Amino acid sequence: MNPITMQLVADKYIRMALEEDISSEDVSTNAVMPQARRGEVQLLAKADGIIAGLPVFERVFTLLDPETEIVCEVKDGDEVHKGQLLATVRGDIRVLLSGERTALNYLQRMSGIATYTRSVAELLKGSRTTLLDTRKTTPCMRIFEKYAVRVGGGSNHRYNLSDGVLLKDNHIDAAGGVREAVEAAKRYAPFVRKIEVETENLDMVREAVEAGADIIMLDNMTPEEMEEAIRIIGGRARTECSGNMTRENIETITRLGVDYVSSGALTHSAPILDISLKHLKAL
Repeated sequence: MNPITMQLVADKYIRMALEEDISSEDVSTNAVMPQARRGEVQLLAKADGIIAGLPVFERVFTLLDPETEIVCEVKDGDEVHKGQLLATVRGDIRVLLSGERTALNYLQRMSGIATYTRSVAELLKGSRTTLLDTRKTTPCMRIFEKYAVRVGGGSNHRYNLSDGVLLKDNHIDAAGGVREAVEAAKRYAPFVRKIEVETENLDMVREAVEAGADIIMLDNMTPEEMEEAIRIIGGRARTECSGNMTRENIETITRLGVDYVSSGALTHSAPILDISLKHLKAL
């Protein structure tokens, strides 16, 4: 995550997280450490996985005190192992104690997503299919979670509702049909925007092709239905497979040759990677 993105976008969310955890003061820390004292603490992996979110972890502490120093032994995207030293954090002990939970919450969550994404991406290796995330993210965590997907080897679908046209079932119902929805989107959206249509059956696939959709999502279809849908589309639109795609079943679609597979599980079902701050000592 580059410094410009961090300061323009991420900082406000990190500040909100810190304010959530420290509404007025850190009573426990102020009780045992009433005065400033320099110290250091080690960041340790407690499980194997892919690390993601080190710049966010660091930013939590430097927002509390710009003098805080983080010396990293690894970088985002690296494979880490249980017991491995990941970084050393040095600074005011009060800052190390007060920022610990918020910093770890980000790092554990983001590393968990990167780890899960890497495991799914490996299943698609060698195929023509690109792995995408979705908007099924934790509120106010999207920038961090979608970054973690990229670190894990996945790619991002649209970032938010302003980022592209995706006509889902309720949009189609509201417009009165697939053709009507696509035509309305073409009239309204800038010409640089691609139009994606979610389809649930082969009739909708035919309508989407005839209406000139750029991308056709095959939602919750069986492998047999998807195979027929791809034949109907015949290269006239990009194809995306979606609907309950997880690590357990994603391999079933690799032979079909879809362009994209989107999986909400990358962000909504990834377990955290266990990481800890240990061995705090005064300097």
